[in-house]
This record gives sequence, C-alpha cells and structure tokens, in this order.
Amino acid sequence: MTDLFAPYELKALTLKNRVVMPPMCQYAVEKQDGIPTDWHFVHYVSRAVGGTGFIIVEMSGVHPDGRITNQDTGIWDDAQIPAYKQLTSAVHAHGAKIAIQLGHAGRKAVDASPPVAPSAIPFGAGYAMPKALSREEIAELITAYREAARRAVEAGFDTVELHGAHGYLIHQFHSPLSNVRSDEYGQDPILFGEQVVEAVREVLPAEMPLIMRVSAKEYVEGGYDEGYALEFCRRYKEAGVDMFHVSSGGEGPIGSNGGPGAGPAYQVKLAEYIRSGLQVPVIAVGRLESYEEAQAVISEAKAELVAVGRGMLSDPYWVLHAAEALGGVDSAAVPKPYERGIWKLK
Repeated sequence: MTDLFAPYELKALTLKNRVVMPPMCQYAVEKQDGIPTDWHFVHYVSRAVGGTGFIIVEMSGVHPDGRITNQDTGIWDDAQIPAYKQLTSAVHAHGAKIAIQLGHAGRKAVDASPPVAPSAIPFGAGYAMPKALSREEIAELITAYREAARRAVEAGFDTVELHGAHGYLIHQFHSPLSNVRSDEYGQDPILFGEQVVEAVREVLPAEMPLIMRVSAKEYVEGGYDEGYALEFCRRYKEAGVDMFHVSSGGEGPIGSNGGPGAGPAYQVKLAEYIRSGLQVPVIAVGRLESYEEAQAVISEAKAELVAVGRGMLSDPYWVLHAAEALGGVDSAAVPKPYERGIWKLK
C-alpha cells in the first residue's frame, strides 16, 4: 500500500515523500521590490528541515502590478534571481524539492493603479475598477509568464506551478463571472490560459513537469461547476500541463476558506474527478492537516500528492510528526540533531 512516505516521480521530478507545502502568501517583502527576505528563507527552509518532500513558493508576480500587494514576492526581473538561488540551494541541501508559483492577481491586485483584468468588472465592493486588457497587453503578459519561468529555471527551481485558481488572472479569463469580452479571448475564454501554458512550456526543460493550480468549482451564482473545470483542464493538459493542483472557489466571496460546509478533505472529490476524467496526476488540498486524513488520500489512491497548508503554518515539522504518529518514521529523513526529539528513535 502506498503511503505518505513513499517516493514519487513525475518526469525528472523525484520526491522523497508525498507531502507538499502549498503556496501561501506571506506578505513579508520589505522593500516592495519582490525579492524574498530572511523571513522567506527561514519559512521555506525550515519546512525542508521538517521533512517536507515538495515545497511550492507562494504566488510570485510575473509583473510588479501582478502582485496581490506590494509586500508579495515577484519574479519579473533578473535582479531577483540571486535571492531565489540562495533559497533553492538551501532547500535542496535538506533533501526537499522546490517549485515557485507564477501568477498575476489581475483585478484582485489591491496596490495596482489601476489593476487589469479581462473585462472592466471589479471584484467586489472596496476593489478598484480594473482596466480591460488590450490584445497587445495580453501578449505582453504571456511573455511575462514565459520570462518568469525562464528565471525560475535559472534560479534552480525544480519546476513551476501556474496559478489558475482563486480568482486570479488566468481564472478571471476562464470564468464567466469576469470575462465578457467580445474578441477571441471572450469567444474562447480558455485561450489565454492555454497560451500561457504553451509559452511557459517553451522555456522549461522537456523533462521538467509543469503544474497548474485550478479552482474546480465556483461557489457563487452564475459560476462554473466541475464539468467546465474538466473541459479547461483538458485544454491545459493538451497544451503542456503535467499535473493539476485542485482547489476551488475564488470568484465571489468564498476563497481559500472553502465552500459551504467545508470540512476535512472537502476538496478531495474534486481532485479525484479531475484525476479520473483526464487520467492525470493531481495534488489534493484543503483541510488535510490531520495525519490520518492525509494518509487516507494517498493510501486510497485518491491523489498522487497531498498539500498541507494550515497544518504546516502551525507546525514546520508536520511531516516528521506525521511519520512519528503513523509509524513511518524510518522513511522520514530525520535530521540528526533532532533524533532525540522523535520518540520512536529514542
């Protein structure tokens, strides 16, 4: 039986276990330059020390105005590469693999003046009216995604994840709630995301897998359901996505806190639906901080990988503690200085 501590391979990406630290914004950039700081270094490297197999750095803007706030990380300039190199090297030294999530907040960029979007529709009360992107500006943003992916490879990341979920720019294009364009990007709302995938794929090594985070369902009137999500995921897979990180929500008031009645493992069925519908590997995410819940997702073959967000914010050593609790401690890379703290090694 496959468990949380079994290795996993996807193309050239080889992971020592099935546990993922998902991207979670830290809002900790100090000089508004997008460059990760000591906070980010400690934050991510401590999770590598704690046994995490795969770490995904928070959504990092492909454009300065693509960040949610000016305190977010970015990867729009070559001057940002050295700090990321330092981070990836340290994470690798502790046996983990690391990716970076590339994104653009679109109409949810609160510090952009003005924000941009597929159509001039604000996200909600308190958000600025966005500027509808021209075709030329869309082409420039597609190039920005490609260049950000190039920088990620140069910085030593093992792969990249495109953020196509939670109401950010790619999601805004394929959602009927935020895209009412009359041109080709409105007639084919999946086209923008598809072109981003193709552009990023151009600069990634052939054996480097491309991951995409998607919202498989919108919890608001007029939003799409998992059937439509399967359609756009099929297009993205054909364009070059190798694995989907399946979340939900984001357009409308419900975001990362989940939909009505959200509880432990509430999004796993959505991950299973995409996995079985496309025969594609998936990362399951959503209230999986329970060791037993996370283990069940893997042992019952519902997903290839499990992302633990809030659990890792609470406990940088979540994986070591899960191994201790579930009896997989021999499979976890316990740092020698910490062996005395793992009771099954005493």
